[in-house]
Amino acid sequence: MPLHDFHCRKCDKTFERLVRSDTQIVCPACGSDQVDKLLSAPQAPGRSKAIIAAGRAAAAREGHFSNYSAAERAKVK
Repeated sequence: MPLHDFHCRKCDKTFERLVRSDTQIVCPACGSDQVDKLLSAPQAPGRSKAIIAAGRAAAAREGHFSNYSAAERAKVK
């Protein structure tokens, strides 16, 4: 199910919901069904050194080095 952002026209609140195409969306604050689906910009995957290091540490704990380059795999073995 996709996650969408919505804005309530009645109480001016913004919220997000996991929805199916047939789901009736109501505002969690006021219960109104006068909501607009917002357009969300996609988020690029994180590329910080901490995120990469955490992923590599998790891979090493699990016994595989699939996210290491060939040169890095040679250093680890």
